[in-house]
Amino acid sequence: MAVHRVAVLALDGVTPLDLAIPAQIFNARPETPYEMTVCALDSKVTTTAGFTLVAAGGLEQVRAADTVIVPGFEPLLRPPEAVLGVLAEARDRGRRVTSICTGAFALAAAGVLDGLHATTHWKHIEDLERDFPAVKVGRDVLYVDEGDVLTSAGVCCGIDLCLHIVRRDLGAVVANQIARGLVAAPHRDGGQAQYVPAPVAEAGEASLSETREWALHRLGEPLTLRVLARHAGLSQRTFMRRFTEETGTTPLQWLLGARLGRARELLETTDYSVDRVAQDCGLGTAANLRLHFRRALGTTPTAYRRAFSH
Repeated sequence: MAVHRVAVLALDGVTPLDLAIPAQIFNARPETPYEMTVCALDSKVTTTAGFTLVAAGGLEQVRAADTVIVPGFEPLLRPPEAVLGVLAEARDRGRRVTSICTGAFALAAAGVLDGLHATTHWKHIEDLERDFPAVKVGRDVLYVDEGDVLTSAGVCCGIDLCLHIVRRDLGAVVANQIARGLVAAPHRDGGQAQYVPAPVAEAGEASLSETREWALHRLGEPLTLRVLARHAGLSQRTFMRRFTEETGTTPLQWLLGARLGRARELLETTDYSVDRVAQDCGLGTAANLRLHFRRALGTTPTAYRRAFSH
C-alpha cells in the first residue's frame, strides 16, 4: 500500500479540537496508508485554548503532502503570505486541499475556493460570504466535496469530513472501523442547521436514537414510516417532526442512507450477488440498488466492488 502523506497545517489561533480530529483519524494504522504530520509556519503555534503547541513539520512537509488539511483557527487572523502561497501551490499541483470549520477562511484567502462550493461554521457563514464573494457558500451542510477541495462545517463536522475522505480512499469498512474506535457515527445525515440554537424540546420528549438503532438492525425488512412511528410509540406526524428536528433529514432519507451504507459494506466484504446485496440491505432489487448507487455515489455496485473489495 503506497504511503499517502497528510499534512495538518496548524495556523496561529488554531482550535485544538479541530486540530485533534484529523490528527487522530489520519494517524498511522496497519489498515491505512496514511503518514500524518502536524505542520506550521513556525514550530510553535498558539491555540484558542491558551496553550502553545509544537509542530513537528514545516511548510516543506506541506509541499510534499498528498493531502493538506487546515483546521479551524481565529478567522480574524489573516494567515501569512507564505502560508497562503503554499496552499495555492498545493491546489495548483492537484493535491487534495481541505479545511475544517473556519479553516475555510485560509483556503478562501489563498484563492483555493474561488468558483467552488464550500462551507464553514454556521456562526461565520455570513462573514465568509461577505469577505469572499467568489465562493459559493453552503449554509446547511456538514461538509462539501468538490473533488480535490473539501470543506467542513463547524468543529465536529470535521469528523464527518475526515471519515468521508477515508471512505473515498479506502472504502466503508475501514472508515467504519475508525469511526467505531472514535465512538462516532460512521455517517451523519442532514446539515448543520440542526445544531443552530433552537427552542428547548418539550418536557417529556426523548431521543429517537433507540428507534434508529432498532432500524439499523432490520434494514432488510420493510420499514415504513408507520412501522418506525409505532416502535417509537408516536403518531406518524409527531414522529416525522421529531425525527427531522433530531437528524436534519426525513426518516425515509435517513433509511436510504443507512441502506446504501450497508450495501457498501456487503459489496466490500462478501461475494454476494448484486441481487442478494439489494435484498439484504432493504433496497429490494438490483435495478433499485443500481439507481440509488448511481445517484448517491456516481458509480455502479459492480464498479464499487472492484475498487474497494479486499
